[in-house]
Amino acid sequence: MTSREMRALEANAEYFGISFLQLMENAGSSVAQEVIRRFPESKKIVVFSGLGGNGGDGFVVARHLLGAGYEVTVILAGRSRDISHDSALKNWAILQSIKDKIPLVELTDSSTIPEVSTDVIIDALLGTGTKGQIKPPIRQLVECITNSDSFKIAVDVPTGIDSDTGEVLGTAVKADLTVTFHRSKAGLEKAKKYVGELVVKDIGLPVEIERYTGPGDVCLAKVPRGPSAHKGDFGRLLVIGGSEVYSGAPTLVSLGAMRTGVDIVYVAAPSKTAYAISSISPDLITIKLDGNNLKPRNMETLKPYLDMVTAVAVGPGLGLNPETIDFVKLCVEEVEHAGKPLLLDADGLKAFANFKRPLKVPLVLTPHAGEYAILTGETLPENQEERVMAIQKTAKKLGAVVLVKGKVDYICSPERFKLNFTGNPGMTVGGTGDVLSGIVGGLMAQNVDPFEAAVAGAFVNGAAGDFVASELGFHMVATDIIDWIPRVFDNPMSHLKVRKTSGS
Repeated sequence: MTSREMRALEANAEYFGISFLQLMENAGSSVAQEVIRRFPESKKIVVFSGLGGNGGDGFVVARHLLGAGYEVTVILAGRSRDISHDSALKNWAILQSIKDKIPLVELTDSSTIPEVSTDVIIDALLGTGTKGQIKPPIRQLVECITNSDSFKIAVDVPTGIDSDTGEVLGTAVKADLTVTFHRSKAGLEKAKKYVGELVVKDIGLPVEIERYTGPGDVCLAKVPRGPSAHKGDFGRLLVIGGSEVYSGAPTLVSLGAMRTGVDIVYVAAPSKTAYAISSISPDLITIKLDGNNLKPRNMETLKPYLDMVTAVAVGPGLGLNPETIDFVKLCVEEVEHAGKPLLLDADGLKAFANFKRPLKVPLVLTPHAGEYAILTGETLPENQEERVMAIQKTAKKLGAVVLVKGKVDYICSPERFKLNFTGNPGMTVGGTGDVLSGIVGGLMAQNVDPFEAAVAGAFVNGAAGDFVASELGFHMVATDIIDWIPRVFDNPMSHLKVRKTSGS
């Protein structure tokens, strides 16, 4: 597991009712139990703690070992007023209340590091997610630990090791034992001489939570935006859809995409439809194509745009005229030739069913159960586990991410799957699936991993719908959902309040 995946899982655990404070308690307790089991006779312990979550784990270790009769000292790498993690701060406050029993040393600079004489050292300075060269006073504390003859136990990851790559960040603790949590971290396998013996401890995260979408998945998909950002840095999406009959579907996809933060959305549609879309929103750039329905010769007009954009979404409101099906086949070939990620939805999916095959570019398919049956020729099983297996089989066959929309959304790649439970019966109104495709396509255009884009898109779309339902009841329309997309992205955990209120 990578550090970012672990952070997302912790956020999702909080969403499902397992607080970070609980996880910290379980983590620290499991390390203390490992010390007690291995060193029943040794009584002197020094815990080196940082100012973040890993340091908080160390505070819990210290408290449990004190309770077991050990002589414990805590050395804090900085001032307690600078402890940055809420749960760590709460555990520091507990230690403050018993500081007559446990010496607490706050290091103001590296020159004040005390001499250490102890049986066991607990390294809880820096945890997963540490990047870049470590700095004073952490660097000096690492050297102090390294020069000690004590048995060294690292909490989660040895300080100075990049938990994702195994790289040594200037200097690192050479642990005799590393106790990591929930799952091993990718970098630990590559830094074995610093890790020592590796023990993985359960901290109360049920495997089911890994299979459910949550706010952490939205955080994974959010693209950081610095002050020096320029137009185009956050992608350009080309939406191809619409017909003589349908202008709303491509518009909803495009507006949904815009609310994800993508910089530019081009909408390619038959000329009259494109003019109608332009009148709906000035935020969209329309490409006006010849004819009432899309046909293969329209592809010549679109080829230059394929070079400009970073992802393509095909299908909303296309219709299924024979010449439109031919257009979709040619379009898929040209998108593949251009090397751009592709999302297929609605009529685009139905057309793709006639010539389906794996593509050489990232592919996301977003069918509902009926469209899935057209795509595969198979009806989805009712049983959840069997349904996951069936969708993953399709994902593997097509080399795609498949997001099957419904009361529960199933998001499957050949190797991974997640279930999404956001959303409500009011979202049966037309257009909500188009908004979902726009969210996923917008994230793909920002170079978000296709599976992560589909997972986040499902959560955001359903959560936005839940917020609308909390305000309007089941009298929503799809454009109401679009207005809520930014709010869910900015604070995905806020959906917890709606979820509790609705009892879902």
